[in-house]
Amino acid sequence: MKAIRCKTYGAPSLLVMEEMESLSPDVNEVVVQLKACGINFPDTLIIQGLYQLKPKLPFTPGSDFAGVVKSVGEGVKHLAIGDAVFGIVPFGALAEEVVVSANTCFQKPDKMDFPVAASFMMAYGTSYHALRDRAKIKAGETLLVLGASGGVGLAAVELGKRMGATVIAAASTDEKLELCSKYGADRTINYSNEDLKSTLKKLTDSKGVDVIFDPVGGDYAETAFRGMAWEGRYLVVGFASGTIPKIPLNLPLLKGASIVGVFWGGFALGNPEANMQNTMTLMQWYAEGKLSPHIHRIYELKDSPKALEEMMYRKVMGKLVVQI
Repeated sequence: MKAIRCKTYGAPSLLVMEEMESLSPDVNEVVVQLKACGINFPDTLIIQGLYQLKPKLPFTPGSDFAGVVKSVGEGVKHLAIGDAVFGIVPFGALAEEVVVSANTCFQKPDKMDFPVAASFMMAYGTSYHALRDRAKIKAGETLLVLGASGGVGLAAVELGKRMGATVIAAASTDEKLELCSKYGADRTINYSNEDLKSTLKKLTDSKGVDVIFDPVGGDYAETAFRGMAWEGRYLVVGFASGTIPKIPLNLPLLKGASIVGVFWGGFALGNPEANMQNTMTLMQWYAEGKLSPHIHRIYELKDSPKALEEMMYRKVMGKLVVQI
């Protein structure tokens, strides 16, 4: 089988495609013959050695996948050879085959094609876990999404609206914000040419926002937090800006607010039953036509470095997919 290999930490251009031996499942594992792999921002960090997970070199990046079960290990009851599936792995999905823990592998709905399935778990799983489990968002509350046109950001916009929140989307261009509006954003902020603090105050009649979804970090984090309502929840999702912000701790004190970490991968692996329930809800909403992942572009496996580079430089609206 062919696989994209990271042999040394660095830029996507250092990745190579190699021929490797076919894989075999262990107990409670399946081997999936891959059809598509979704590209996520953490993929750009893991190949640079900048992510909290540091696989031993050499390794194959890629976490969001969709494909067909090729072989089944002992103890697996809910999957069989030939099943169309999707799910997540910590790494290894930019390849023709991947070994998957059975509890993070799900039956693909018939009406969901492989590129969409490979775009789903990381973005929607993260955003739903963040809003439902971590923020416990309520209908009628106000949600601010930073980096709102990215994969998880756009999913948060769509899910926040679906869950009854008033959604404010913040992004860096009018084109990105136009897409956010199509996905349900009630208000938008272009923080390239609008002052985030004063605009938030205006849009909320000085009340502030109840929940902030932040996959970006960087310079806007503290400003956004200052626009928080009493007992607000600040969701720390990621640091796509490349900078981990420092929040003065007097701010959560003065606002009675919470800073809440969101690590969906840890949740999915550590609490598979709860993650399964979340996934079933998301699948139902997708089947009902209430969720629609936005795919920015599809690449071939050999062009995976180009896809990762495009993601690294934040040129993407929604999701990138490598079709295999």
